[in-house]
Amino acid sequence: MQFKPFVLDKANHQIPVSIVPMGQADAESTNLPPVWQTSWTSEYLTGDRFEKYAAKAGDELIALGAYEILHNSLVVHIVYMEAQPESNPTLDDGEPKYTGIGRLMIAYGIKLSIDNGFAGDVVLEAKTTDLAKHYERDFGAVPLPVFGSSASRYLIADEAAKRIFFTYLA
Repeated sequence: MQFKPFVLDKANHQIPVSIVPMGQADAESTNLPPVWQTSWTSEYLTGDRFEKYAAKAGDELIALGAYEILHNSLVVHIVYMEAQPESNPTLDDGEPKYTGIGRLMIAYGIKLSIDNGFAGDVVLEAKTTDLAKHYERDFGAVPLPVFGSSASRYLIADEAAKRIFFTYLA
């Protein structure tokens, strides 16, 4: 079995996706029209602190993800993930060009966890209340304790992680 990433188009057809290390051109494209929600050339996302990956449908950049391998905690921290503006519901009021991008980027975090000898466990923060509900309802995420005024943190592990990851095995 192999990890075969995909997203769905407007007709609900599977579109194959490649996930590759993010290049400088990928980061810089987030500053060009249509502008992404976040500049991936920002000080926070540059440097070697995180592993950054680009999801592409053919040559089209459809998502970026920043991951932190936490060897002391045996999890992968999904630091940030973002869909292209045409598929990002917070930037586009119309029907998204592709769906399933968030699930795919979480699955890739699970893959990184497995590849690093962990159990497929990932943690991530919910940027909004709606995302928090989405993570719990659709991905089986479990809330973790929140410290201070930090964003809601979630763990995706065990059967929930398997269900997500197995979606992309062929």
